[in-house]
Formats: sequence, C-alpha cells, structure tokens
Amino acid sequence: MQQPLSAEIQLATRNCIGDALARSVMRQPNKTALVFGDRRWSYQQLDDAVNRVAHQLIEAGLQPGERVAAYGKNSDAYLFLWLACTRTGLIHVPVNFALVEDELSYIFNQSGARAIFCDDSLAANVEGLNGKIPAEIIGSLRSEPSLDNQQTAPQGVDILAIAQSDGPASVPTAELNESDVVQILYTSGTTSDPKGAMHTHRSLVSEYSSCLLHLDIRKEDRQLAGLPLYHSAQMHVFVMPGLLVGSHIHLIETPLADQVLALLEAEKISSFFAPPTVWIGLLRHPNFDQHDLRDLKNLYYGASIMPEPIVAELAERLPGGGLFNCYGQSEIAPLATVLNPKQHQRYPASAGMPVSSVQTRIVDPLSMKTCAPGEQGEIVHRSPQLMVGYWNKPKETEEAFSGGWFHSGDLAYQNEEGYIFIVDRIKDVVNTGGVLVASRDVEEALYTHPAVAEVAVIGLPHEKWIEAITAVVVLKQDCETDEAELIQHAQQHLAAFKVPKAIRFVDSLPKNTAGKLLKRALRTAFG
Repeated sequence: MQQPLSAEIQLATRNCIGDALARSVMRQPNKTALVFGDRRWSYQQLDDAVNRVAHQLIEAGLQPGERVAAYGKNSDAYLFLWLACTRTGLIHVPVNFALVEDELSYIFNQSGARAIFCDDSLAANVEGLNGKIPAEIIGSLRSEPSLDNQQTAPQGVDILAIAQSDGPASVPTAELNESDVVQILYTSGTTSDPKGAMHTHRSLVSEYSSCLLHLDIRKEDRQLAGLPLYHSAQMHVFVMPGLLVGSHIHLIETPLADQVLALLEAEKISSFFAPPTVWIGLLRHPNFDQHDLRDLKNLYYGASIMPEPIVAELAERLPGGGLFNCYGQSEIAPLATVLNPKQHQRYPASAGMPVSSVQTRIVDPLSMKTCAPGEQGEIVHRSPQLMVGYWNKPKETEEAFSGGWFHSGDLAYQNEEGYIFIVDRIKDVVNTGGVLVASRDVEEALYTHPAVAEVAVIGLPHEKWIEAITAVVVLKQDCETDEAELIQHAQQHLAAFKVPKAIRFVDSLPKNTAGKLLKRALRTAFG
C-alpha cells in the first residue's frame, strides 16, 4: 500500500501557480517583468510586491477558500492582487469593469466575495450596493478608497500602496494544493445569470504549458497586453505564460488605437494579442502605415471569429509577422486549439488543431457519436485544463460534463486532416467584439419598457463588432416608441457592451408549432 506523502515531499513537488512564478523569478531576478505607465518592476520586485500584498490579505483576516473580487481596469496592482491570491489559498474573482447595479450585485452575491478591491473610478458602483452584498472588506486597487461603507478592518487597504511599501516580502506560509480552486471566471450563457467556472492551480498551470508549447512564447518576447485582465485570454494565454517564461510585459489600461500603434513602435513590441475588432481598428487607423512595426513578430487573435479578408490583410500589411488563431473558452482556461502561422497558409479560416493537453471531438450532442469529416456537430473536450465545475451550480455542471466530456456549446466540423472549423454558437449567445453577451440579459432589460410586448435578441454580422446586438421588438397594442428611446432604456439597465446596436420592429415573432422562438429565421430575415 502506498504511504501518504509527507508535508515536506508535498511542498518539494508542488506545482502551484506561485511556485511556477518563483522559478521564473530565480532565473532572471533583475530582468524587467512588468511596465505599467511610469512604473517598472523587475521580476524580483514583482515577486516582492506580490508577497507584500499576500501578507496584507492574511493580516486582514481573509481565510483560504474565501473569495476576493477584483473590480478594476488593467493595472500592475490588479496583477499583484491576482498573484497574491494564488499564494494565500484565496479564490480570485475577476469582475468585468463594465458591469453595474444588478449585474454587479449578482457576481458579488453569487460568488460570496468577502473582500472587494476596486478602482476609485468604480467605487461609487460598489458603494451603491451597500447592504445588498456580503463583502466585509472593501479596498482600493491603486489609490486610497473613499467608500463610506467599509465595514471591517483594514480601513483604507490599497493594493498598490502595499506593493510599494517596505512590508514583509517573504513567501507567505500557506497550505496549498494543486487541486485547490484559485479563480472563478464568470462566463455568460443563454440564461440571465452568469456561471462561475472554477479553475484550480492544476487546470491553469496545464494551460500555461500548452500556451508556451503552441504559441511560441519566449523569454525574449516584448509583449504588449492591452485587453482586459478580467478576461481569461489576456491573463491566462499571454500575461501569465509570458511571466512564467521570463518575457517583458508592457501592460496598458485600454487598447486605444493611437496608443497601441505608438507603443508597438516605440517599445519594439514583438508580441500582441487582440480580438478581431481591435485588429480591424488598427488596420483602419489613418496612420497605420506610418508606424515602423518591423519588430512585431507574433500576431495573435481570438475571442471571436476573424473575417477571412482581415486575415489576408494582416498578412499583407504585416508581412514580417506570423498569425496565430487562438480558440477556446473560459471553462478550458481558455486555450483549446491553435492555428499557427504555417497552418494559416493552408487553412486561414480554420481554428486549427487541439493543443497537446486537450482531446477534442466533434459529436452529435445527443448520441455522442463522432461526426464524419465535414459533418457539423458540437465540440466536446477532455483535458486537465478544464474547470472543475460551475460555482454553486451543480445542475449546470452536470449538464456541461454529460457523457464524460465537456460540452462547449460551439457548432463546428473537422476536415479530413483534423483541422477544426467553427460554424456558430449553439446557444443564443451574441459574440460582440470578443465579449459574450447572453441574449436573455438584453431581452429582460427591454421587457421592462412599458411599450414592449415581445422581444428577441440576435447577433447580426458587423464589419467592426463581428456581431452586432440587434433587438427585434413587437410593440403592445396602441403603444408607441422608437429605436432611440429603447436604446436609451437599455442603457439605464445594462452594461454598455450589452446595449443593442439596432432595434427592428415587427408585427410578430416567428415561432414553431410548439411556441418556440425561431431566432435563426430572424437572422436570415435581417442578416
């Protein structure tokens, strides 16, 4: 009978996220790890900052397994808080900074976050939920908070200030296991309630290894990170693998085209990831061709389908760069397949092939029978990268893993060589600019307008947004309204990225004999 491993052996063989970072720090302590604004952090300085924040979280009374919500835009402090959670047994909950009111309250309550750290610019949104959320500790990410509803010590906790202090920088003592949940990533579905994908140290470290193997991420890279860190792609496909291998990370708050183009040139950036909407915005910038982008070698895209003409244009206008298509979803941490530069030459519309730690099939979702080449079916996965379930949603978890495979909800087919081609979302999710929006969220907001009788929300092809959120509305008898009024109404109830781009008025919505709404017919009629 195998004897249990001693605590010493477990510690020596452990491979949690903080352990992987420590190895990287030891290899290049004095190399620049992170730049944000006018602040530069070497690998050793970053490690010390993370440990200082970790000690403060412990001193605040937070216990392993408790949830810590991060509600802010990109910053060095945002990254420090995440990494501190990985070293203390706390569960990090990244929150989309565009969420407000009920959407924000839902995440805080469903996760049971005991602590919330936010940007000052978002503090009023948290303050407005006073008494409606369970958080006992409310602090700031990068300046002293000005909230009146802080309920317990430490008053005025500021992550950046702690990171820059002379506080203890030793590695905190914490019992960690690779199977511990370390982050809850909220992902939209067809219901109005987002689901929190629970990721462990094991799932994320497995995914980091896949990224390093398949995406040509190297210590020599100078990476520009401009997409939100609350999004799994920017954090877990690029920033974290880059840090673990010793890359230089230049972090910016928002990927504004002027700033991105200037930094790509001035900082001799070699690696950049963006969804199609951002790449399109860069290509359409009037000064694009005036910038010297010869150092940009790896051009990554993902989060939504890239139009084939844009792939061709990128290859033509940035001939020195190699294109990588990254497909996946939050539940798989998120990288599942990659189309590398050489493969782009043959199948530019493909999502590529599964990475080494992912087993992927295209199946009939009911019978689980493997589809023949060219036959459309659902993508299902097996992988150590997968989440271990949805937070406090056992029914949804069971459904997602039906048959012993994770069901992606994506419709696709494979060719004879095994290349995967994404066809559509199976569920009614609109992919707008790389952000998934549940149609029901938008529908329920519009249903609160007194003139709306019925509404169906669909995504229609759009040259900038890839899919534009479009609401098809039936008005109540003898009621009147117009597009502008309904959009204004939606703006009062939804995050900006969920607000419809267009409203279409009809006399009735198409339904089958069972009364089921036929959204495909609407896409055909208006697309």
